[in-house]
Amino acid sequence: MQVLLIRHAIAEELEASADISEPADAARPLSAKGKMKMRKNIEGLQLIVPHIYHIASSPLVRAQQTADLLLSAYRDAKRDTLRALAPRGSAPAILTYLQEHAHTSHTIALIGHEPDLGELGTWLLSGHTDDWMQLRKGSACLLEFTGNVIAGQANLEWSLNPSLLRRLARSGKAED
Repeated sequence: MQVLLIRHAIAEELEASADISEPADAARPLSAKGKMKMRKNIEGLQLIVPHIYHIASSPLVRAQQTADLLLSAYRDAKRDTLRALAPRGSAPAILTYLQEHAHTSHTIALIGHEPDLGELGTWLLSGHTDDWMQLRKGSACLLEFTGNVIAGQANLEWSLNPSLLRRLARSGKAED
């Protein structure tokens, strides 16, 4: 089973005078620039991840919109919203979700936020929760479980920042 970790794309900033409450942050949409860049990131991603079977995202608007963009490229994927992918979510709940899909899916994309997504990746790779794997907005990281889906048992296949994903997209078009 492969797990593709994707940090949401660039979102609109809260105005300095805006309410900095959790509901206001949760409602922040992607910026026009964020959508444009994420579409290019996804073009690069499609060259190295041909199929995604499930897309699960945080319920926050920016993650949902990132999932919508991914779903437009991977039209056959099934879509889920996981509260556990929201900030301060539950890594064990995400692991349970992965275990439930381990026998039915080959690649599952998880779209979330930092630092939680980096901590999740670290935990899946090492069994520890130290935040050493930081993901920039629009980044993607592919983990693979060759046996049981257990924290500490994943292998890192690759991790690409947004500019490398866009470079892949450009190089892929040059080959057409």
